[in-house]
Amino acid sequence: MKAHTLQAVLPPIVLIAIAAAPVMAQPDADPVRAAITSLVPNAGQIVIADSPVQGMKQVTIDAQVVYVSADGRYLLQGKMFDLETRTDLTEDALSVQRRAILEAYPADKQITFSPKGEKKYDITVFTDIDCGYCRRLHSQIDEYNALGIAVHYMFFPRSGPATPSFSKAVSVWCADDRLAALTAAKQGNDPLPAECANPVAEQYEIGNRIGMTGTPAIILANGLMIRGYMPPEQLAQHLQTQKNLAAR
Repeated sequence: MKAHTLQAVLPPIVLIAIAAAPVMAQPDADPVRAAITSLVPNAGQIVIADSPVQGMKQVTIDAQVVYVSADGRYLLQGKMFDLETRTDLTEDALSVQRRAILEAYPADKQITFSPKGEKKYDITVFTDIDCGYCRRLHSQIDEYNALGIAVHYMFFPRSGPATPSFSKAVSVWCADDRLAALTAAKQGNDPLPAECANPVAEQYEIGNRIGMTGTPAIILANGLMIRGYMPPEQLAQHLQTQKNLAAR
C-alpha cells in the first residue's frame, strides 16, 4: 500500500492555502483537523497540539509534522527552530513518533547483531543490500558490537518492490542463517533466491512513513535519525552524549 504522505500531495513551498475553497466543516468541528482530512482523506493517526508560535498548531500525521493556522486555512511545511535554545522543534516531534512506531515493531522481525559483552546502546538501521555506505557500515559490524552497540536491521530497498534489491532482501530473510546471509550479501555475494513469509514490504512501508530519503538511516532509541553512515567510535560518542542528555 502506498503511504499517504503530505509530500505526495503538497507542492514544495513554504506557505500555501490548504484549499482554494473554504473547508466545509460542522460548526463545532476542529477546523485544523477538518482541513487536514479534506487534504489527505486516507491519512493515518492525526495528532494536533499547540505549537510555540501563536496562532499555529503542530499537526503530526504518522511520523510527519506540519504546522497549520488555527483557522485551518494556511499550512507551513518545514523545520521550526527555537533560536534561543538552538533546538530543532520539528525533529523533536518527529523523534517521538519514530520512537513510538519502532517500539511497537516486533523484535523478531528484525535481524539483530548483538554485542558479545555488555550492551550499552540499541540502534535501528534501515538498510539496502546494494547501498555502498550500508555495506561500509556492515563491514564494521564487529566494531559497533565491540563498543556495546546492538544493531537491529530493517530493510529499505531504495529501488522499491519487484526489484533485484528487494528480492535480495527477501532471500536474506528466508535464509537458514539470516545473519550469515546478510553479511555475505553485504560483501557482494548474491543470496540464494528464496521465498517465504517475510517483513520486507512492511519495513519498506514503515521507512516511507517515517520519512526515509536514503540509506543507511540510523535511528537511535530516542527516535532521533542519523541520515547516513557514521563510523563506530563517532557513533558511540554520539550515543553517549544522547544518553547523558536524557539523564539530566
